[in-house]
Amino acid sequence: MSATAKWQFAKSAWLVAVVALAGACSKPADEGAGKAAQDQAAQISFARDLELWRSQRVANLTKPDGWTSVVGLHWIDPGPHYFGASAGNGIQLAVGPDHFGMIDLNNGRLRFVPEKGLAVTLDGEPLKGAAELRADDSPTGPSVLAFDEGKGLVTVIKRGDRYALRVKHADAPSRTGFRGIEYWPASTDWKVQAHYVPHPPGKTLPIANIIGITDEVPNPGALEFERGGKQYRIEALDEGEDTLFLVFADRTSGHGSYPAGRFLDAPKPGADANVTLDFNQAYNPPCAFTAFATCPLPPPENRLDLLVDAGEKTYAHAAP
Repeated sequence: MSATAKWQFAKSAWLVAVVALAGACSKPADEGAGKAAQDQAAQISFARDLELWRSQRVANLTKPDGWTSVVGLHWIDPGPHYFGASAGNGIQLAVGPDHFGMIDLNNGRLRFVPEKGLAVTLDGEPLKGAAELRADDSPTGPSVLAFDEGKGLVTVIKRGDRYALRVKHADAPSRTGFRGIEYWPASTDWKVQAHYVPHPPGKTLPIANIIGITDEVPNPGALEFERGGKQYRIEALDEGEDTLFLVFADRTSGHGSYPAGRFLDAPKPGADANVTLDFNQAYNPPCAFTAFATCPLPPPENRLDLLVDAGEKTYAHAAP
């Protein structure tokens, strides 16, 4: 081989080596750039989804018949009772007609007789005479009595063996003066992977509510997760929705978050039994916004020795 040929061969070999070395050196850089782009895209998606969830949450709270519109909760004793805003009624409402009518509770049946001449609708239709009312434990939901051109609503709720009138109004100060929700800083670090542990079919868990009534609620399983090297477990409830319902307290309860605990919805597990718990979406119960709700309280099993500084903070009510 001539000197020129040898030089050309060496040059070619050198170029091949340089190209190979450049490729080897640039590959981690390319991979790093690709990972950074993926991470950025994931953060943008996370922020967008969380903002959408928060916007929908506020919209639900502040809609004309949302939780911020509740203005009264009035328990009904057996027998007939007149109700309305006038002081002369057996059940006095905070808002509404002076004389709404009479409600009669007899062996779990509720009969309503409207005040003569009262402009009221029942389930969207003008009511002209007596009618039987459904409570919120009915498969079709509660009957809805509407007054004040639909801005005011009266329904019947059942808690334990007791019944009550729940009254809402779109002009409630708690709605018109809604102050917004404060949150801990959002972080993907609070999207926790949990493992679902099923319970035997038919298992229930006693859940007390804020008015002192305890119900047996379907408890299909528990969710176990790790945080800071420690294991935690939350019992899940099934209220007939397409998600699991978690009622929990943690070390922020009464120290930044609502004292009586918070709620979290979680997807039902797939075949792999893995579930993502996004504590950024931990939210306050209705009782944080109105004194006229009957919220469930965290069972002892769901009182976590964990500082969950994510999700909604305590709601700041307007000064009286």
